Amino acid sequence: MAAARPLLVVLTGPTGTGKSELALQLADYLTQRRPLEIVSVDSAQVYRGMDIGTAKPSRAVRARVPHHLIDIRNPCESYSAGDFVRDARIAIDAIHGRGRVPLLVGGTMLYLRALHDGLATLPAASSPMRQTIDAEAVRCGWPAMHAELERVDPEAAAHIASHDAQRIQRALEVYRLTGIPISAWQRRTHGARDEFQWLRYALLPDSRTELRQRLSLRFQDMLQAGLVEEVRALQARGDLSERHPAMRAVGYRQIWRFCRGDCSLEEASEQAVVATAQLSKRQMTWLRREQGMITLTAQSHGQAIRVGAEIESRCAHDRPSAR
Repeated sequence: MAAARPLLVVLTGPTGTGKSELALQLADYLTQRRPLEIVSVDSAQVYRGMDIGTAKPSRAVRARVPHHLIDIRNPCESYSAGDFVRDARIAIDAIHGRGRVPLLVGGTMLYLRALHDGLATLPAASSPMRQTIDAEAVRCGWPAMHAELERVDPEAAAHIASHDAQRIQRALEVYRLTGIPISAWQRRTHGARDEFQWLRYALLPDSRTELRQRLSLRFQDMLQAGLVEEVRALQARGDLSERHPAMRAVGYRQIWRFCRGDCSLEEASEQAVVATAQLSKRQMTWLRREQGMITLTAQSHGQAIRVGAEIESRCAHDRPSAR
C-alpha cells in the first residue's frame, strides 16, 4: 500500500529562488510536529572550501537543522550522479530510521532524476575515446561537439549545456562506443519512484526579470563576502585547474579567470550573472517537463505552512517521531 511507503519530500527549483530559506522555515515550523533533516541536492556544496560561491548553509544553520551531503569531497575529486544516489540513499534510510522526514533541497536536476528514475548501466569509460573527443574539442570547441551530440542524440543534447565538457564528452563517448544514444540507455532504468511517498515541490520565480535582479544582487553579496579570496585560496592549493568539475561551477569558473588575469572583475561578474541566469533557465525548462511537481511561487507568504500541513497530513498515520 502507498501509505506504508516512507515519505520523501523534495524542494527544488531554479537557483536563487530561496529554496534554502524556505527549507529552514519549514524545518522550524515542523520542529515540534515532525522533525526534518535536510539532504543537499547540490553538485557544488559537496566540496570543501567552496562555501561563499555555493551559498552553503553556515555551520550555525547546520547545527540547528541537520544537513547531509555537504563538505564530503575535496574539490580535486569528482562526484557523480551515481555517487549522489548512493550517498543520498544512505542518508535517507538513516533519517527514516530516526523517525524523521528527509527533505531533499537543491537544484541539481540530474541528481534528482537519477534518484527518482534510476541510473543506466552505461558502458565503461574508454581513455582512448575520451582522448580523441578531447582532441576534437581542442580543434573545434565544445559548442561544436555539442552540435554533433544534437545530431546523434537530440534528447540528451537538450539537457546538456553547450559548454558542459564533461557531460558532452560522456554522451558522445557512449554513442561512439555502442552506436546507441545515451538517452536510450538511460530510459532502460528504474529508480526509487515506487519506494517512497514522494512530495515534490518546485519553487519558481515570480518573473525572470525579478530573478535576474536577485541573481545579480546575490553575486555582489558573494563578492563582498570574499568570493575572490575564496577562489584565490583554491588556486593556491596547486592541485586544481579549470578542468576539474568543482572549478567549472558557475561563479567559480568566471572568478578563476579573473584571478588568473584573463579579464577584469567587472567582466567576470557580468559573465557569472549571465551564466547563472542561463543555468536558471535550463532548470526551469527541466521542471516544465517534469510530471508530478507541485508548484510554489517564490516570495509568496505562507509557503512553509502550506507544505508543512501537507507533510503532517501524509505522516498522520505514522508512528510518533523519534525524539
